[in-house]
Amino acid sequence: MAKEKSSKNNRILDIYTRLSEGHIINKSQEAQKFGVDERSIQRDIDDIRAFLADRQSDKAADNRKIEYDHRQKGFIMTGSEASMMSNSEILAVSKILLASRAFTKREIGSILKKMVQGCVPQKNMQLVRELLSNERFHYMELHHKSHIQDKLWGLGVDIQEHNLLEITYTKAEHTRETVKRLIEPMAVLFSEYYFYLNAFIVEKEVDGTYKHKYDYPAIFRIDRIKDYKETGERFHVSYADRFEEGEFRKRIQFMYAGELMRIQLKYYGENPEPVLDRLPTAQVIGQKEREYLISAEVYGTGIIMWLLSQGSRVEVVRPESLRQEMKEKAWEIVQLYS
Repeated sequence: MAKEKSSKNNRILDIYTRLSEGHIINKSQEAQKFGVDERSIQRDIDDIRAFLADRQSDKAADNRKIEYDHRQKGFIMTGSEASMMSNSEILAVSKILLASRAFTKREIGSILKKMVQGCVPQKNMQLVRELLSNERFHYMELHHKSHIQDKLWGLGVDIQEHNLLEITYTKAEHTRETVKRLIEPMAVLFSEYYFYLNAFIVEKEVDGTYKHKYDYPAIFRIDRIKDYKETGERFHVSYADRFEEGEFRKRIQFMYAGELMRIQLKYYGENPEPVLDRLPTAQVIGQKEREYLISAEVYGTGIIMWLLSQGSRVEVVRPESLRQEMKEKAWEIVQLYS
């Protein structure tokens, strides 16, 4: 009896798995495969239907059903499980990953393979692979070619556990020179092709305590972190002073650190959407025909790079120091072409 029950359980699990993968279940073929009659296969189908109905009562987003397809002369599973990504979601996320160029060819190949095999129904796998194949073939990895997945996870754990770290970092201007820094890691962010670590640089005081070197966090490109190690010490962050990476991201451009400042600028055009989308803290505070006065809160010097990319569509109003710096940059550009 126990053997017969075990055999039935295995049979139901096998049928359920293949239905989930997008296969068609034909009663006569299944009966022949498992050495039972078709009524046993029908009962198995009914048990799976009951199981899915119970799940729907607990999880409304799970809308899977077993239906008979007369054209294909078999049972198929329709709908999708709440925790599974749809074909459209898989395709969209895959396209974003490919466009990001954040990983090496080997890494991106492995990630996409797992996503497609783990989430896409069997019947659609080939179609999704074909939709991604050309972009995968022409994928251009970045010049640093560093494998950073394990480093990302390790740094994530150190952030969560508030571990004080010592890092060896390659300078941007002099790629053969390295510096050592003591840091309090705060967050891992992604922007414009690269992963970054936000961290406060600290210096040890005479009494053995640590003090932030700057009031704002530094930004380290993770592929340039050649080595890092835990010092064996931890730092404390109060709830009120916790680093909120979402708020930081709203105010940073191109991951260039610096002091927080409030700016005002004029946008000349029909629609200020490019500014409002690029600067999440931006607000329109004044408007007349084809001219918008916009206020925003931003960190650092990265904002200058973005403002220069806008050409004559944007004019800095304040602070005066930023307006003056834009004048100087514009003059330098004119000199290059004169």
